[in-house]
Amino acid sequence: MKAIALTHYLPSDHPHCFIEATLPTPTPGPRDLLVRVNATSINPVDTKVRSPKAKVEATPRVLGWDAVGDVLAVGSEVTLFKRGDRVWYAGDISRPGSNSAQQLVDERIAALAPTSLSDVEAAALPLTAITAWEALFDRIGLSRESEGRLLIIGGAGGVGSIAIQLARQLTNMEVIATASRPETREWCRAMGAHQVVSHHNLQADLAALGISQLDAIFCTNATEQHWTAMASLIRPFGHICTIAESSEPWDLGLLKPKSVTFSQEFMFTRSLFQTPDMIGQHQLLGRVAALVDEGVLKTTLTKTVPTLTTASLASAHAEVEAGRMVGKLVIDMSGF
Repeated sequence: MKAIALTHYLPSDHPHCFIEATLPTPTPGPRDLLVRVNATSINPVDTKVRSPKAKVEATPRVLGWDAVGDVLAVGSEVTLFKRGDRVWYAGDISRPGSNSAQQLVDERIAALAPTSLSDVEAAALPLTAITAWEALFDRIGLSRESEGRLLIIGGAGGVGSIAIQLARQLTNMEVIATASRPETREWCRAMGAHQVVSHHNLQADLAALGISQLDAIFCTNATEQHWTAMASLIRPFGHICTIAESSEPWDLGLLKPKSVTFSQEFMFTRSLFQTPDMIGQHQLLGRVAALVDEGVLKTTLTKTVPTLTTASLASAHAEVEAGRMVGKLVIDMSGF
């Protein structure tokens, strides 16, 4: 089986950042699907896992989380899918990833892909849709009846792009996104944001709109940079959720006077710990696929890489690492 992998954790501009590898074809476990990967996208988690460190892998490690493909074989206990089904998923960070011709995925974290999107268009969505859905509806607790103001910090990124759509289409919240460049501000509006403000001038921009407090905040990047502003802007009994890691501790004491709820979202938690509700991601992705096919949600794809090679994967990592991506970058693996 062909794969693009790594043995050393190197900068994306290093000539040996990734290597070509020939690996054994994986054998499905009881609840596994063996999938022929047709498209995969690059997420910040890919670049974080690959970031330079002294560790050396004894056998090639395959990265990649987000895939659309066809089921080639199923495990002995699989009940949700059959051979030939077209599926999408974000995978499991503790298992080999999707930068390979074939991949194993537990059926409980996969779903039938939306029929209205191509493989490349669909591959832009699974990881970010799961992340945004869990953050907005499971962590913050929004619903169709929710009203008030929601701030999404990092609105033009992969997670922010689908979070704007989910909040706009599935709640009654006023959706405010942050973006600083003309093209990213335009993108956020196209995704459905009611208002767009600059994360460089957050409080002043909100004040200019007559907004002094927010009911909920979803932070998709640079949590430590925005922490003081978020603590100031959130209303009493409000909720802040973040997906961004930080090298500095967050001062939770700033939230205590307002009795603010703070939570973190990591979409790999269910698969990493094999939680009893792991099948929730199968159900979630099924609902997102239906919303896409109904025209309620749209792909966040903005760039397609025509094939998977060591060079194209390294270049894609570098582009995501630069932090200026709008929407999602997807690699077409149909010819890999």
